[in-house]
Amino acid sequence: RRRLAPLAWLGPAIALIAVVVLWPIVTLAQTSMQDITPIGVTIGSAGANNFRQLLDDPNLPGILVRTLVWVAAVVGLTMLASLGLAQLFNQRFPGRRVARWALIAPWAASVMMTALIFRWMLQPDNGVINVFLHQLGIVRQFDSNTSSWLGRPDSAMAWMIGVAVFVSLPFTSYTLLAGLQAIPGELFEAARMDGASRWRAYRSITLPLLRPAFAVAMVINLMNVFNSFPIIWEMTRGGPGYETNTTTVFMYNLKQSYLGEAAAMSVINFGLIIIIVLAYLRVSRAARTEAR
Repeated sequence: RRRLAPLAWLGPAIALIAVVVLWPIVTLAQTSMQDITPIGVTIGSAGANNFRQLLDDPNLPGILVRTLVWVAAVVGLTMLASLGLAQLFNQRFPGRRVARWALIAPWAASVMMTALIFRWMLQPDNGVINVFLHQLGIVRQFDSNTSSWLGRPDSAMAWMIGVAVFVSLPFTSYTLLAGLQAIPGELFEAARMDGASRWRAYRSITLPLLRPAFAVAMVINLMNVFNSFPIIWEMTRGGPGYETNTTTVFMYNLKQSYLGEAAAMSVINFGLIIIIVLAYLRVSRAARTEAR
């Protein structure tokens, strides 16, 4: 009885994980192997046919590459910008408290609402951004070749990456700021007394001790950005065509007509995010081992 006592405390958490995480995964795997009509009626087993049809889709290779670019660009830019912001907010300057509060705004607002606002701002005819650029003489108003930012895949992708970085900055910056504030100041005083420069102290003290907070922010950003849906959907619906689809948006588009293939895409997405996280954790663990 004494050995089973911890189960009384762990039971609720285990039950929650089983219901919220494990059960949907099992159901998703089952759905990916069923033949389902567009109205949701299961006809029978499809075996691996849904996966075969999905892998034969000519749009899939481009979507996978675009997803990789999307994740790498958003996470990379977010981590770099957040590191700079965390360093800034870790210093004392007039108005620091107000600046910290202002940084929370993109995080507090709904991601879908933020994407909608940017879509309205980028409207070719009367969007605020295009009107401003027209006044500066950078773009010609009503010219679809220059002012239709969301109508061209390259510019649409760039703007969506910018919006994704904008909404990701608050959480990442505060995570890194917490890591910076946890570093004892005595270490920097000792390094200064030993004649170490600021850059040497930053490289030898700050970055190694910031690695745990950096790893947490990186992994959470990887998962969030990979699974990101509202920004792309609200700004372009994945269009034109499939040119701004990521695997998550493509999965939703498949859901409109091919539920089995959409479930298969979900299974692949789940596998990809597990691989990404495990790969990053492996690299991070190897870096920590080398640092020791």
